[in-house]
Amino acid sequence: MAAARGGSVSSTALSSVPLQMMLYLSAAYGALYFLATLLMVTYKSQVFTYPPSHLVLDLTLLFMLGILEAAHLYFGTKGNLTEAEVPLAASLVLTVASALLCVYFLLWQTLVLWADSVLSATRLALHSLEAVLQVVAIAAFIS
Repeated sequence: MAAARGGSVSSTALSSVPLQMMLYLSAAYGALYFLATLLMVTYKSQVFTYPPSHLVLDLTLLFMLGILEAAHLYFGTKGNLTEAEVPLAASLVLTVASALLCVYFLLWQTLVLWADSVLSATRLALHSLEAVLQVVAIAAFIS
């Protein structure tokens, strides 16, 4: 009953429901993306001539992407639900870093299959929409 004591406390919730939905969708698709990319890297290393140093690089970047995604989703959810700008801004920075790694898997990977292109392009589209929603939520929290 803090609102009854303060009198002038606003009860307007600023958390973004579309952003929260995108974060849940991003978590599900991120897990699918990680597993599918891991399986495709394994497939490419078995079927095609895949230099061992490039295999290590691709797997390292894939696991870095998984760690970035987990941190991005944690800070995004925390920032949105607590209506805090700093965790949401950290999530936005991690979204950009994750998008750059998706661009690597889309364009600069040693061997890029059609499925890689589809998965990475979809992931980039989700990151783009999520980044726009994060900027809108940050603007709402600040004002």
